[in-house]
Amino acid sequence: MLRSDGNLAMSRIESLQMPGQLKQSVDSIIRDHQARGRYFTVGGLKSFLIEEGEGEPVVCIHGVPASSFLYRKVISELANNGMRGLAFDLPGLGLADRPDQFDYRWSSLSRFCRDATTELGLSKFHLVVHDIGGPIGLMLAANHPDKIASLTILNTFVDAHTFRPPWMMAPFRWPIAGAAWLFFMNRWLLYLLFRYTGIQSFAGIHRQEIYAYVSLLKRNDHGSAFLKIMRSFELTSRVTELCHRAITARDYPIQILWGQNDHALDVRKHGKRIADLAAVPCTNLAGKHFLQEDNAPAIAAAIARLAGQA
Repeated sequence: MLRSDGNLAMSRIESLQMPGQLKQSVDSIIRDHQARGRYFTVGGLKSFLIEEGEGEPVVCIHGVPASSFLYRKVISELANNGMRGLAFDLPGLGLADRPDQFDYRWSSLSRFCRDATTELGLSKFHLVVHDIGGPIGLMLAANHPDKIASLTILNTFVDAHTFRPPWMMAPFRWPIAGAAWLFFMNRWLLYLLFRYTGIQSFAGIHRQEIYAYVSLLKRNDHGSAFLKIMRSFELTSRVTELCHRAITARDYPIQILWGQNDHALDVRKHGKRIADLAAVPCTNLAGKHFLQEDNAPAIAAAIARLAGQA
């Protein structure tokens, strides 16, 4: 239980070190992340890409409050499985531009993903979606099914018109409370949320990597674009229709992998719903919402196996 003394709580968190790993600052972690990838421009907007491997391309779309950083382990594992892993930052998140006048609705972000894959020379690719990257990527698949070689769905949702954001994310959608909640979303609070519903095992991640999520979220605009994204959710029947179409009216193979201890998107509700629509089983993994942190080897191996069916 947290004590009222914030410094004591922080000191206890600071004392948790990952065995055998040298301490690295948040700034150096982000510099290493930048050095690993490259920037590219889509319609005048700059984004950031991490890429590894030389096989068939796999495009990984992130959600909130994340960026391509979430897929850093998966990308390497895809390369180890003979595939070309790619993950880029959506506008307003990570190292991408954060224009004030951008349309941050899911449909707009989906078009950005379409244009990004074109800019990267990808005529057809395996698609991986997660969190709000679910509806964003599924709309891309529904509108351009010829581009999709296979579809891997990680913890997300498809019934947009009835979706209710989980309690830890809902305040970001409120006009005044959202800014306050973001202001208090510092490193130690995010660490606690990661323990609650983000990561199953902390054996494979250093606390400074978790802190990097906060830095990448807020960056130079203090998270203003992130709040615009949160307030632009398209919780409509049209988005639901497109998500369903991507799952049911398809010529590509599909699989569902789920961090079974996710308190934000429950497998018994959201995972089962997608499995029922797709008529494929939902494979449960020992993870939480950010299952990419716990299960990168298993996720990459499953994507490679599915690609063999395409």
